[in-house]
Amino acid sequence: MNAELLIDADSHITEPADVWTSRVASKYRDGVPHVVRGDDGFDVWVLDGVVIQTVGKTAPAGWPDFPKSTPQTYGDLLPASYDANARLRYMDEAGIWAQVLYPNVAGFGSQRFLDIADDVLKLLCVQAYNDFLLDWTSADPQRLITICSVPFWDVSATVDEIHRCADLGFRGILFTAEPQRFGLPLLGDTHWDPLWSAACEADLPIHFHIGGGEDAPLSALSTPERLRINGRASTTGWLAVDLFMKNCLQCADLILSGVLNRFPDLKFVSVESGIGWIPFMLEAADYNYLGRLRAGRERTSELLPSELFHRQVYTTYWFEKVAPSELLDHLPVDHILFETDFPHIACLYGNIQETINAGLEGAPDEIRKKFLWDNAAKLYHIRRPKRDVEAN
Repeated sequence: MNAELLIDADSHITEPADVWTSRVASKYRDGVPHVVRGDDGFDVWVLDGVVIQTVGKTAPAGWPDFPKSTPQTYGDLLPASYDANARLRYMDEAGIWAQVLYPNVAGFGSQRFLDIADDVLKLLCVQAYNDFLLDWTSADPQRLITICSVPFWDVSATVDEIHRCADLGFRGILFTAEPQRFGLPLLGDTHWDPLWSAACEADLPIHFHIGGGEDAPLSALSTPERLRINGRASTTGWLAVDLFMKNCLQCADLILSGVLNRFPDLKFVSVESGIGWIPFMLEAADYNYLGRLRAGRERTSELLPSELFHRQVYTTYWFEKVAPSELLDHLPVDHILFETDFPHIACLYGNIQETINAGLEGAPDEIRKKFLWDNAAKLYHIRRPKRDVEAN
Protein backbone atom coordinates (compact mmCIF):
# COMPACT_ATOMS: atom_id res chain seq x y z
CA MET A 1 0.00 0.00 0.00
CA ASN A 2 1.23 3.51 -0.77
CA ALA A 3 2.17 5.62 2.26
CA GLU A 4 -0.06 8.49 1.09
CA LEU A 5 -3.72 7.63 1.50
CA LEU A 6 -6.27 9.14 -0.86
CA ILE A 7 -10.00 9.78 -0.94
CA ASP A 8 -11.42 9.20 -4.40
CA ALA A 9 -14.40 11.56 -4.75
CA ASP A 10 -15.80 9.99 -7.92
CA SER A 11 -15.88 6.32 -8.83
CA HIS A 12 -18.59 4.10 -10.29
CA ILE A 13 -20.15 0.74 -9.65
CA THR A 14 -20.75 -1.48 -12.65
CA GLU A 15 -24.13 -2.67 -11.45
CA PRO A 16 -24.56 -6.46 -11.24
CA ALA A 17 -27.19 -7.87 -13.59
CA ASP A 18 -29.80 -8.52 -10.86
CA VAL A 19 -29.89 -5.07 -9.21
CA TRP A 20 -33.51 -4.44 -10.24
CA THR A 21 -34.89 -7.87 -11.17
CA SER A 22 -34.08 -9.20 -7.69
CA ARG A 23 -35.53 -6.20 -5.86
CA VAL A 24 -38.95 -5.59 -7.40
CA ALA A 25 -42.08 -7.74 -7.29
CA SER A 26 -42.35 -10.40 -10.01
CA LYS A 27 -45.12 -8.48 -11.79
CA TYR A 28 -42.68 -5.62 -12.46
CA ARG A 29 -39.63 -7.56 -13.58
CA ASP A 30 -40.25 -7.22 -17.30
CA GLY A 31 -40.39 -3.45 -16.92
CA VAL A 32 -37.10 -2.79 -15.10
CA PRO A 33 -33.53 -2.60 -16.43
CA HIS A 34 -32.12 -6.06 -17.04
CA VAL A 35 -29.14 -7.61 -18.81
CA VAL A 36 -29.22 -9.68 -21.98
CA ARG A 37 -26.44 -11.02 -24.15
CA GLY A 38 -26.73 -9.74 -27.67
CA ASP A 39 -26.08 -11.63 -30.90
CA ASP A 40 -22.69 -9.92 -31.03
CA GLY A 41 -21.71 -11.48 -27.69
CA PHE A 42 -21.91 -8.26 -25.65
CA ASP A 43 -23.73 -8.01 -22.33
CA VAL A 44 -26.13 -5.06 -22.56
CA TRP A 45 -28.65 -3.37 -20.32
CA VAL A 46 -32.15 -3.25 -21.77
CA LEU A 47 -35.19 -1.21 -20.71
CA ASP A 48 -38.55 -1.61 -22.44
CA GLY A 49 -36.90 -3.45 -25.31
CA VAL A 50 -34.31 -0.70 -25.92
CA VAL A 51 -30.58 -1.13 -25.29
CA ILE A 52 -29.60 1.65 -22.90
CA GLN A 53 -26.00 0.67 -22.15
CA THR A 54 -23.29 -1.80 -23.05
CA VAL A 55 -21.82 -3.14 -19.80
CA GLY A 56 -18.19 -3.25 -20.88
CA LYS A 57 -18.10 0.29 -22.24
CA THR A 58 -18.52 1.69 -18.75
CA ALA A 59 -15.73 -0.46 -17.28
CA PRO A 60 -12.72 -0.75 -19.61
CA ALA A 61 -10.14 -0.23 -16.83
CA GLY A 62 -7.50 -2.91 -17.18
CA TRP A 63 -8.76 -4.13 -20.57
CA PRO A 64 -5.59 -4.92 -22.56
CA ASP A 65 -6.97 -3.89 -25.95
CA PHE A 66 -8.53 -0.61 -24.86
CA PRO A 67 -9.26 1.78 -26.62
CA LYS A 68 -9.44 -0.39 -29.73
CA SER A 69 -12.06 -2.52 -28.01
CA THR A 70 -13.91 -2.84 -24.71
CA PRO A 71 -14.85 -5.87 -22.61
CA GLN A 72 -17.76 -7.90 -23.94
CA THR A 73 -19.17 -9.62 -20.86
CA TYR A 74 -19.10 -9.43 -17.09
CA GLY A 75 -16.53 -12.21 -17.16
CA ASP A 76 -14.16 -9.90 -19.04
CA LEU A 77 -14.36 -7.08 -16.48
CA LEU A 78 -12.09 -6.36 -13.57
CA PRO A 79 -13.96 -7.86 -10.60
CA ALA A 80 -13.32 -4.60 -8.75
CA SER A 81 -15.75 -2.87 -11.09
CA TYR A 82 -18.77 -4.84 -9.83
CA ASP A 83 -17.74 -6.76 -6.68
CA ALA A 84 -17.41 -4.84 -3.41
CA ASN A 85 -14.77 -7.04 -1.80
CA ALA A 86 -12.68 -6.95 -4.95
CA ARG A 87 -13.12 -3.17 -4.98
CA LEU A 88 -11.70 -2.91 -1.47
CA ARG A 89 -8.70 -5.05 -2.45
CA TYR A 90 -8.09 -2.81 -5.45
CA MET A 91 -8.37 0.29 -3.27
CA ASP A 92 -5.75 -1.14 -0.92
CA GLU A 93 -3.41 -1.74 -3.84
CA ALA A 94 -3.97 1.78 -5.18
CA GLY A 95 -3.58 3.56 -1.84
CA ILE A 96 -7.22 4.70 -1.84
CA TRP A 97 -8.82 4.70 1.59
CA ALA A 98 -12.35 5.69 0.55
CA GLN A 99 -14.35 6.04 -2.66
CA VAL A 100 -17.52 8.01 -3.32
CA LEU A 101 -19.78 5.85 -5.48
CA TYR A 102 -21.99 6.72 -8.45
CA PRO A 103 -24.24 4.68 -10.76
CA ASN A 104 -24.14 3.89 -14.46
CA VAL A 105 -27.32 2.30 -15.75
CA ALA A 106 -29.93 4.90 -14.83
CA GLY A 107 -27.77 7.80 -15.97
CA PHE A 108 -25.82 10.04 -13.64
CA GLY A 109 -29.01 11.76 -12.44
CA SER A 110 -31.50 8.82 -12.59
CA GLN A 111 -32.93 10.32 -15.76
CA ARG A 112 -33.23 6.99 -17.60
CA PHE A 113 -36.02 5.97 -15.24
CA LEU A 114 -38.18 8.61 -16.90
CA ASP A 115 -38.48 6.18 -19.82
CA ILE A 116 -40.68 4.03 -17.58
CA ALA A 117 -44.35 4.93 -18.00
CA ASP A 118 -45.55 3.57 -14.65
CA ASP A 119 -44.95 6.18 -11.93
CA VAL A 120 -44.98 3.54 -9.21
CA LEU A 121 -42.32 1.53 -11.00
CA LYS A 122 -40.13 4.59 -11.57
CA LEU A 123 -40.03 5.14 -7.82
CA LEU A 124 -39.46 1.46 -7.10
CA CYS A 125 -36.46 1.50 -9.43
CA VAL A 126 -34.89 4.40 -7.55
CA GLN A 127 -35.49 2.73 -4.22
CA ALA A 128 -34.15 -0.59 -5.51
CA TYR A 129 -30.91 1.05 -6.60
CA ASN A 130 -30.48 2.71 -3.20
CA ASP A 131 -31.19 -0.58 -1.44
CA PHE A 132 -28.62 -2.30 -3.66
CA LEU A 133 -26.06 0.41 -2.89
CA LEU A 134 -26.58 -0.06 0.81
CA ASP A 135 -26.10 -3.83 0.43
CA TRP A 136 -23.00 -3.40 -1.75
CA THR A 137 -21.28 -0.96 0.60
CA SER A 138 -21.94 -3.12 3.64
CA ALA A 139 -18.58 -4.72 2.80
CA ASP A 140 -17.09 -1.62 4.48
CA PRO A 141 -19.43 1.36 4.89
CA GLN A 142 -16.61 3.51 6.28
CA ARG A 143 -14.68 3.28 3.00
CA LEU A 144 -17.45 2.87 0.42
CA ILE A 145 -19.35 6.17 0.43
CA THR A 146 -23.03 6.12 -0.50
CA ILE A 147 -24.75 8.81 -2.60
CA CYS A 148 -28.49 8.21 -2.91
CA SER A 149 -30.45 8.56 -6.13
CA VAL A 150 -33.78 10.40 -6.03
CA PRO A 151 -37.01 10.45 -8.08
CA PHE A 152 -36.43 14.09 -9.00
CA TRP A 153 -39.56 14.23 -11.17
CA ASP A 154 -41.64 14.09 -7.94
CA VAL A 155 -40.50 16.52 -5.24
CA SER A 156 -42.58 14.95 -2.48
CA ALA A 157 -41.24 11.46 -3.25
CA THR A 158 -37.73 12.90 -3.46
CA VAL A 159 -38.02 14.39 0.02
CA ASP A 160 -39.29 11.08 1.38
CA GLU A 161 -36.39 9.20 -0.24
CA ILE A 162 -33.87 11.68 1.16
CA HIS A 163 -35.25 11.14 4.66
CA ARG A 164 -35.23 7.35 4.19
CA CYS A 165 -31.66 7.30 2.92
CA ALA A 166 -30.41 9.73 5.55
CA ASP A 167 -31.75 7.39 8.22
CA LEU A 168 -29.83 4.55 6.52
CA GLY A 169 -26.54 6.43 6.68
CA PHE A 170 -26.15 7.71 3.12
CA ARG A 171 -23.58 10.52 2.73
CA GLY A 172 -25.04 12.58 -0.11
CA ILE A 173 -27.79 13.13 -2.69
CA LEU A 174 -27.56 12.74 -6.47
CA PHE A 175 -29.66 15.21 -8.43
CA THR A 176 -29.93 16.45 -12.00
CA ALA A 177 -28.39 19.88 -12.53
CA GLU A 178 -30.73 20.69 -15.42
CA PRO A 179 -34.29 19.78 -14.45
CA GLN A 180 -35.60 22.07 -17.19
CA ARG A 181 -34.40 19.53 -19.76
CA PHE A 182 -37.07 17.18 -18.45
CA GLY A 183 -39.92 19.69 -18.47
CA LEU A 184 -39.42 20.65 -14.82
CA PRO A 185 -38.80 24.07 -13.23
CA LEU A 186 -35.36 25.68 -13.20
CA LEU A 187 -33.06 25.17 -10.23
CA GLY A 188 -33.90 28.59 -8.84
CA ASP A 189 -37.65 27.98 -8.75
CA THR A 190 -39.12 27.61 -5.27
CA HIS A 191 -40.63 24.35 -6.54
CA TRP A 192 -37.38 22.74 -5.34
CA ASP A 193 -37.23 24.38 -1.91
CA PRO A 194 -38.63 21.30 -0.08
CA LEU A 195 -35.76 19.28 -1.56
CA TRP A 196 -33.13 21.83 -0.48
CA SER A 197 -34.70 22.00 2.98
CA ALA A 198 -34.61 18.21 3.34
CA ALA A 199 -30.95 18.15 2.31
CA CYS A 200 -30.12 20.84 4.87
CA GLU A 201 -32.03 19.02 7.58
CA ALA A 202 -30.15 15.80 6.82
CA ASP A 203 -26.81 17.65 6.40
CA LEU A 204 -26.28 15.95 3.04
CA PRO A 205 -24.58 17.66 0.07
CA ILE A 206 -26.29 17.71 -3.33
CA HIS A 207 -24.27 16.22 -6.21
CA PHE A 208 -24.42 17.23 -9.88
CA HIS A 209 -22.57 14.50 -11.79
CA ILE A 210 -21.32 15.20 -15.29
CA GLY A 211 -23.90 13.93 -17.76
CA GLY A 212 -26.67 14.02 -15.15
CA GLY A 213 -28.62 16.59 -17.10
CA GLU A 214 -28.63 14.75 -20.41
CA ASP A 215 -32.07 13.90 -21.76
CA ALA A 216 -30.69 11.17 -24.03
CA PRO A 217 -27.98 8.53 -23.52
CA LEU A 218 -24.48 10.00 -23.77
CA SER A 219 -23.83 7.70 -26.72
CA ALA A 220 -26.45 9.65 -28.67
CA LEU A 221 -24.16 12.70 -28.68
CA SER A 222 -21.64 10.75 -30.72
CA THR A 223 -23.76 10.89 -33.85
CA PRO A 224 -22.92 8.75 -36.89
CA GLU A 225 -22.32 11.94 -38.85
CA ARG A 226 -19.81 13.28 -36.32
CA LEU A 227 -18.05 9.93 -36.11
CA ARG A 228 -17.87 9.73 -39.92
CA ILE A 229 -16.51 13.25 -40.35
CA ASN A 230 -14.27 13.62 -37.30
CA GLY A 231 -13.35 10.06 -36.39
CA ARG A 232 -13.67 8.34 -33.01
CA ALA A 233 -10.74 9.98 -31.21
CA SER A 234 -11.82 13.53 -32.12
CA THR A 235 -15.44 12.76 -31.31
CA THR A 236 -14.46 11.43 -27.89
CA GLY A 237 -12.42 14.57 -27.20
CA TRP A 238 -15.24 16.87 -28.28
CA LEU A 239 -17.80 14.97 -26.20
CA ALA A 240 -15.64 15.23 -23.07
CA VAL A 241 -15.18 18.99 -23.46
CA ASP A 242 -18.89 19.44 -24.18
CA LEU A 243 -19.77 17.68 -20.92
CA PHE A 244 -17.19 19.61 -18.86
CA MET A 245 -18.53 22.91 -20.16
CA LYS A 246 -22.05 21.84 -19.22
CA ASN A 247 -20.86 21.41 -15.64
CA CYS A 248 -19.45 24.93 -15.87
CA LEU A 249 -22.81 26.25 -17.08
CA GLN A 250 -24.69 24.32 -14.41
CA CYS A 251 -22.54 25.85 -11.69
CA ALA A 252 -23.10 29.30 -13.18
CA ASP A 253 -26.84 28.65 -13.12
CA LEU A 254 -26.62 27.52 -9.50
CA ILE A 255 -24.72 30.54 -8.18
CA LEU A 256 -26.99 32.96 -10.03
CA SER A 257 -30.24 31.17 -9.21
CA GLY A 258 -30.87 32.42 -5.68
CA VAL A 259 -30.74 28.90 -4.20
CA LEU A 260 -27.47 29.51 -2.35
CA ASN A 261 -28.76 32.82 -1.00
CA ARG A 262 -31.89 31.16 0.38
CA PHE A 263 -30.04 28.10 1.74
CA PRO A 264 -26.64 29.30 2.97
CA ASP A 265 -25.84 26.02 4.71
CA LEU A 266 -26.54 23.82 1.69
CA LYS A 267 -23.51 22.30 -0.07
CA PHE A 268 -23.25 21.27 -3.73
CA VAL A 269 -20.65 19.11 -5.46
CA SER A 270 -20.02 19.31 -9.21
CA VAL A 271 -18.72 15.81 -9.91
CA GLU A 272 -16.28 14.81 -12.66
CA SER A 273 -16.24 18.49 -13.48
CA GLY A 274 -12.62 19.49 -13.74
CA ILE A 275 -11.45 22.77 -12.22
CA GLY A 276 -9.63 24.75 -14.93
CA TRP A 277 -12.80 26.58 -15.97
CA ILE A 278 -13.57 27.92 -12.50
CA PRO A 279 -11.62 31.23 -12.58
CA PHE A 280 -13.06 32.35 -15.91
CA MET A 281 -16.62 31.34 -15.08
CA LEU A 282 -16.55 33.19 -11.77
CA GLU A 283 -14.96 36.28 -13.27
CA ALA A 284 -17.50 36.34 -16.09
CA ALA A 285 -20.41 35.81 -13.69
CA ASP A 286 -19.31 38.61 -11.37
CA TYR A 287 -18.50 41.04 -14.18
CA ASN A 288 -21.86 40.69 -15.84
CA TYR A 289 -23.81 40.51 -12.58
CA LEU A 290 -22.33 43.79 -11.42
CA GLY A 291 -21.05 45.52 -14.51
CA ARG A 292 -23.88 45.07 -16.99
CA LEU A 293 -26.98 44.01 -15.10
CA ARG A 294 -26.44 46.55 -12.30
CA ALA A 295 -24.66 49.33 -14.17
CA GLY A 296 -24.36 52.59 -12.27
CA ARG A 297 -25.27 51.05 -8.90
CA GLU A 298 -22.92 50.43 -6.02
CA ARG A 299 -22.56 46.92 -4.75
CA THR A 300 -24.87 46.06 -1.88
CA SER A 301 -24.07 43.81 1.06
CA GLU A 302 -25.22 40.72 -0.86
CA LEU A 303 -22.58 38.20 -1.83
CA LEU A 304 -21.24 38.05 -5.36
CA PRO A 305 -21.79 34.87 -7.39
CA SER A 306 -18.10 34.01 -6.96
CA GLU A 307 -18.38 34.37 -3.19
CA LEU A 308 -21.37 32.05 -3.11
CA PHE A 309 -19.39 29.52 -5.15
CA HIS A 310 -16.44 29.70 -2.75
CA ARG A 311 -18.77 29.30 0.20
CA GLN A 312 -20.95 26.39 -0.91
CA VAL A 313 -19.76 24.62 -4.08
CA TYR A 314 -17.22 21.80 -4.41
CA THR A 315 -15.61 20.48 -7.60
CA THR A 316 -13.50 17.46 -8.54
CA TYR A 317 -10.45 16.95 -10.74
CA TRP A 318 -8.16 14.13 -11.80
CA PHE A 319 -6.03 14.49 -14.99
CA GLU A 320 -5.41 18.25 -15.01
CA LYS A 321 -1.86 19.58 -14.72
CA VAL A 322 -2.28 23.35 -15.19
CA ALA A 323 -5.08 24.26 -12.78
CA PRO A 324 -3.88 22.39 -9.65
CA SER A 325 -0.42 23.95 -9.87
CA GLU A 326 -0.81 27.26 -11.73
CA LEU A 327 -4.25 28.56 -10.71
CA LEU A 328 -4.26 27.96 -6.97
CA ASP A 329 -4.61 31.66 -6.18
CA HIS A 330 -7.85 31.70 -8.16
CA LEU A 331 -9.44 28.47 -6.90
CA PRO A 332 -11.49 27.62 -3.79
CA VAL A 333 -8.75 25.34 -2.46
CA ASP A 334 -10.83 24.20 0.52
CA HIS A 335 -13.53 22.84 -1.81
CA ILE A 336 -11.54 20.86 -4.41
CA LEU A 337 -11.67 17.06 -4.33
CA PHE A 338 -9.52 14.47 -6.10
CA GLU A 339 -11.10 11.65 -8.10
CA THR A 340 -10.12 8.73 -10.35
CA ASP A 341 -13.41 8.00 -12.20
CA PHE A 342 -12.68 4.26 -11.88
CA PRO A 343 -13.48 2.16 -13.93
CA HIS A 344 -14.66 4.47 -16.74
CA ILE A 345 -13.03 5.28 -20.07
CA ALA A 346 -11.25 8.39 -18.77
CA CYS A 347 -10.27 6.91 -15.40
CA LEU A 348 -6.90 6.82 -13.73
CA TYR A 349 -5.81 3.19 -13.45
CA GLY A 350 -2.25 2.13 -12.83
CA ASN A 351 -1.11 5.76 -13.07
CA ILE A 352 -2.77 7.40 -10.08
CA GLN A 353 0.32 8.53 -8.17
CA GLU A 354 2.12 9.69 -11.30
CA THR A 355 -0.85 11.79 -12.35
CA ILE A 356 -1.23 13.31 -8.90
CA ASN A 357 2.44 14.23 -8.80
CA ALA A 358 2.35 15.77 -12.27
CA GLY A 359 -0.65 17.91 -11.35
CA LEU A 360 0.59 19.02 -7.95
CA GLU A 361 4.24 19.53 -8.86
CA GLY A 362 5.41 22.58 -6.94
CA ALA A 363 2.18 22.89 -4.96
CA PRO A 364 2.57 23.34 -1.18
CA ASP A 365 2.17 20.23 0.96
CA GLU A 366 -0.86 21.86 2.58
CA ILE A 367 -2.64 22.03 -0.80
CA ARG A 368 -1.78 18.44 -1.59
CA LYS A 369 -3.22 17.33 1.73
CA LYS A 370 -6.39 19.36 1.20
CA PHE A 371 -7.04 18.00 -2.31
CA LEU A 372 -6.22 14.37 -1.61
CA TRP A 373 -7.73 13.98 1.86
CA ASP A 374 -8.82 16.86 4.06
CA ASN A 375 -11.54 18.45 1.91
CA ALA A 376 -13.33 15.19 1.15
CA ALA A 377 -12.86 13.85 4.68
CA LYS A 378 -14.59 16.92 6.10
CA LEU A 379 -17.41 16.90 3.54
CA TYR A 380 -18.22 13.18 3.88
CA HIS A 381 -17.24 12.70 7.54
CA ILE A 382 -14.56 10.14 6.68
CA ARG A 383 -12.32 8.97 9.50
CA ARG A 384 -8.69 8.05 9.02
CA PRO A 385 -7.88 4.34 9.37
CA LYS A 386 -7.08 3.40 12.95
CA ARG A 387 -3.53 2.35 12.12
CA ASP A 388 -2.89 5.79 10.54
CA VAL A 389 -4.21 7.60 13.61
CA GLU A 390 -2.13 5.46 15.96
CA ALA A 391 0.99 6.09 13.88
CA ASN A 392 0.55 9.83 14.42
